[in-house]
Amino acid sequence: MAYDVPGHDDTDGAAVAGTTTRENGATITDRTFFQSVRGETLAEVTTYWEALADGAEIVEPFAASPWSPGFGMLTDRFGVTWVLDVQPPAAG
Repeated sequence: MAYDVPGHDDTDGAAVAGTTTRENGATITDRTFFQSVRGETLAEVTTYWEALADGAEIVEPFAASPWSPGFGMLTDRFGVTWVLDVQPPAAG
């Protein structure tokens, strides 16, 4: 899954690289694209997080959240912003 965040398009990647931060539980960004990864277990997503976090700027540390056993955001060393989370248990 990927998120297309409204912004401006430009053929110059540096011009649209932008920034992403988290403030009071909200994502503040001028990036036009996020990559999302959702896994079934905390162990699975932790493995992805640790690999992507090498050289990355952490936007939201990977931790439990009200909606998921694990959620985090980072911008990797190539400038791609990733949203990682663990699928919550089914309600019922």
